[in-house]
Amino acid sequence: MPPLYLGEFEQLVLLAIVRLDDGATAAAIREAVEDGSRRRVWIGAIYTTLQRLEQKGFLRASVGDAEGGTRPLKVYALSAHGRAAISHAIDTWARMTRGLKPKLESLP
Repeated sequence: MPPLYLGEFEQLVLLAIVRLDDGATAAAIREAVEDGSRRRVWIGAIYTTLQRLEQKGFLRASVGDAEGGTRPLKVYALSAHGRAAISHAIDTWARMTRGLKPKLESLP
């Protein structure tokens, strides 16, 4: 089983897929990452990260139904290992940030 470690952008992509309830296209993932992170994201970065996450076993890709006569789109869903990895990342973030709000608010 691959390790549970995820980079920041990998976390954003997996969180976007969770938010989109699996079956998400690259374009929808890009939009969700841009909305959530408030930064501009190149679609190539999304495709590269999706491919890397699939190779690591964190997600699976399949071909979805074509909409409106267009070609079928690739859709992405978290694997069990991907769900475990993002859950681990969220738990780690929660533990590391517990009690920091007052300290951050008092910084100059």
